[in-house]
Amino acid sequence: MPKTLDRRHFMALMGAGVALPAMARIARAANPLTMQAAWINDAEFTGYFTAIDNGYYKDEGLDLTYLSGGPDVIPESSIVAGKADLALTTPDTTIKAIIEQGAKFKIIGTQYQKNPHGIISLASKPINNPKELEGKTLAVPPVNVISVEVMLKINGVDRAKVNIVPYAYDPTPLIKGEIDASLDFTTNVPYTIKQASGVDAHFFLLYDYGYTIFQDTVVVIEDTLASKRKELVAWLRASRKGWAENLKDPNAYPPKFAETWFKGTGRTIDNEVFFNNAQKPLIENPGGAFAMSEEGIAKTLDALGQAGIKGSREMFDTTLLQEV
Repeated sequence: MPKTLDRRHFMALMGAGVALPAMARIARAANPLTMQAAWINDAEFTGYFTAIDNGYYKDEGLDLTYLSGGPDVIPESSIVAGKADLALTTPDTTIKAIIEQGAKFKIIGTQYQKNPHGIISLASKPINNPKELEGKTLAVPPVNVISVEVMLKINGVDRAKVNIVPYAYDPTPLIKGEIDASLDFTTNVPYTIKQASGVDAHFFLLYDYGYTIFQDTVVVIEDTLASKRKELVAWLRASRKGWAENLKDPNAYPPKFAETWFKGTGRTIDNEVFFNNAQKPLIENPGGAFAMSEEGIAKTLDALGQAGIKGSREMFDTTLLQEV
């Protein structure tokens, strides 16, 4: 789920992070490393759960601590405060923090090659492309309005002809016909709509119509990059192996986590299986999971630039991936 970075909260953490005392560590064979996820435990993170349970991190000499996210978690804050060594987040919040706060962040990989955000409509009244949004009511979370407006502009759609209303991640208005479409995660919401109403959903990705940004980017602070480079490379290698194993058969692993990673989330395993299948084409890359091509980076920077977030190539570091 999208999150914005609270600037005052972030700056407070920046100050707090500097004052954090060094933590005493017991000598051990494995090197400790902590990762902060972007959301609660669901199929979005199945590759990491697979790597943990199959011992891939231990095989790389890591003692990994996994921190789940949630609506009150700002992933970047965890690494600034020293709670985590790396975080999964979104490139817009990271780059804004670098530009506006002087944060010493580096993006070292991306889980999603194609952002899973999309325009979701009902299959009975499908909206197939941006042009078909004219004359329609589109519900959009306030934090994502600029992204949608950029997508409309890229595709020559008159913003004045699209009625954009607030959206709170609830597909009920769409099911009831109160709106024509909504912006949400295409990896999950079509399943929710089908289960709630028996009606099929239809969608297209913002990515496929010009808003070409990564999602679940892997972010570290520069000090960690310098002091734990070996461990970060090992994390990328083990995580890549976990995603490759998981995506060989997206139906296989979610049921194995029913009583562990997915327990107590209120979501069904069928939902997680749907999610895992839906995200497969958005994650896979010929170069392996987390790969960031120069073209992909350029596309991300261009799309964010059109949204008023002016990043640069120096904010991305692909050299660790070269060592994987």
